[in-house]
Amino acid sequence: MDTLIIGGGLSGLTVAHKLQQLCPGHQLLILEKSARTGGAIASHAENGFMVENGPHGFLDNCSESQELLQETGLDQERLTAPLSRFVRYVCIKGSLLCIPQSPAKIIMAPLISPLEKLRVLGELFKKPLPGEPTVAQWVEHRFGPALLPYVDAVFTGTYAGDLNRLVMDGVMPGVRRLEKTHGSVIRGLLAKMKEARKSGKGKIKELPAMTSFPGGMVRLADRLAESLQAGQNLLTGSSVSAIRRNESGWEVEAGGEKHTANNLVMALSINESLALLRSIAPTPPPQQNVPEARILTVALGFGAGSSLPPGFGYLAPEQEGRFCLGALFSSNMFSGRAPQGHILLEALVGGRRHPERLDLDDATLIRQTLDDLRALLPLKGEPVFARVLRSNWGIPQLEAGYPALLNWRDQLMEEQPGLFIHGFGWEGIGINDMIKSATRVAESIRDNAGASREEAKVKGVYF
Repeated sequence: MDTLIIGGGLSGLTVAHKLQQLCPGHQLLILEKSARTGGAIASHAENGFMVENGPHGFLDNCSESQELLQETGLDQERLTAPLSRFVRYVCIKGSLLCIPQSPAKIIMAPLISPLEKLRVLGELFKKPLPGEPTVAQWVEHRFGPALLPYVDAVFTGTYAGDLNRLVMDGVMPGVRRLEKTHGSVIRGLLAKMKEARKSGKGKIKELPAMTSFPGGMVRLADRLAESLQAGQNLLTGSSVSAIRRNESGWEVEAGGEKHTANNLVMALSINESLALLRSIAPTPPPQQNVPEARILTVALGFGAGSSLPPGFGYLAPEQEGRFCLGALFSSNMFSGRAPQGHILLEALVGGRRHPERLDLDDATLIRQTLDDLRALLPLKGEPVFARVLRSNWGIPQLEAGYPALLNWRDQLMEEQPGLFIHGFGWEGIGINDMIKSATRVAESIRDNAGASREEAKVKGVYF
């Protein structure tokens, strides 16, 4: 083979698709340990309700993702929910507080007191914190403690994580670099705006839209797998037991067979990659594994009499002491998520702080979720649909030591020609992160170039 790809999730499928596009005739093979492709992407349809047991969508502000949709024809199928038309909420003091999405409206909104807003401006005079501060330490130092509940909500919604453990250099390296370069985040953002105006790229961009498909997110994975042939360039139920480098390239043992190739792509989550990479690394990784946060979904459908506020849903900071991390108002976001005259919510439970809740039985989870939601939302009667969806996938937590682990990975790829390590957690956890990284890997293989890491950029923050 020209290229072996370990992992048939979104990362591996995208690398395979891009290689087929960029290098016609390229001989590739995906080795996937499970019986299906798609990895953490899974959609569940039942009784007219459509629920996601994985990512619920992705923003349309990534050029690589938009190109992928055009190449696969999925741009003709996609559903979009513009952020500009859908409000979001954060639970503060037992009530849902609407979060504006434009900087001007955020400044004017009564989210924090006038004095606390002045403290935010004090960021201009704060020196960068040394070392690897946690998100909580960094935010309190730069902007004051008043913003912590809102930042907590952001990282609950993305990582299901704990802002007292996640490190800024891991989760927002672009912002951290801006701070170190300019001595202030605000000063750095102003400099970027000035530079953009000079280059003619200073136009105000519209807010992105959330994207999914009528059959759920699984449609993306299934469409990418359509160009693969089982037994030829896709082997499912093929668990990799060993990898090694030989004189001609790479050798992989999987399912009792040996496969060889010039290039080896590890399209796996961080911990799955580390389990295989230790055998070929000249130096051991700085940590044996990274913590993972696991969540489950409690999907609830209601009939006539119940309603949802307008918007995408809400998130609850830890200080609120609620049972659910938050809930998505799924039937508000995309059409076809619930039967006519019904509503659908998807509540998220567990996360880094409360893994013990994952061990509760389904009946208890549904009852406690209902109690939690009814205190915030006008839900009448009993649900006509209730389902607990549990996932085997955990969300990598970019905590202390993660930047060193990322540097170790980069050094290993530099020392081992033809080795490409990317996937869930290595350079982000979002759909767009996976597609962007996979596209870069395929382009490097096409150009016969070594693996590279994209310079960290400042990403927008959306609740």
